[in-house]
Amino acid sequence: MVNEILRNIFRFVALVLVQVLIVKNIELGRFINPFVYVLFLVILPFETPKWSLLFIGFILGITIDMFYDTPGFHASACVVMAYIRPGILKLFSPRDGYESGTQPTVQYLGVPWFLSYAGILVLAHHFVLFFLEIFRFSEFFSTFFRAIISALSTMVLIVTIQYLFNRKKEQE
Repeated sequence: MVNEILRNIFRFVALVLVQVLIVKNIELGRFINPFVYVLFLVILPFETPKWSLLFIGFILGITIDMFYDTPGFHASACVVMAYIRPGILKLFSPRDGYESGTQPTVQYLGVPWFLSYAGILVLAHHFVLFFLEIFRFSEFFSTFFRAIISALSTMVLIVTIQYLFNRKKEQE
């Protein structure tokens, strides 16, 4: 239990640092803005309580807001993402349910499952973030396009990160 908490604290700090020190400083054009920090919310354990998800989502988002100088945009998007996560997990739940002690990662549940599950969460996050940022419907289609392209780039990065840094635990 303590080991899992320490691992998640390290993951939180590492993903925030990668986001603000590396990804933020890479210029990919006006429409491409990947946000790899959302991986933290995506791969939290299945057993994470709903209240804890919302709190963690807020803390993660407000931390990013401090570095991006945005007044609560990332916090709002992360809270929405954390709020819909249990429903999305239930939607994609295997017949027997999820195995206790596992996390929703590519290694445990496969690429198609992960892309469906994480894709919905990342899209929701990006739509909320970008529409709050622009806060008008006059640029609806350009904002919509920006959210889709940024979500795709985010998904490529988080799947790559999963393959680079996570290994499936050996079966006993």
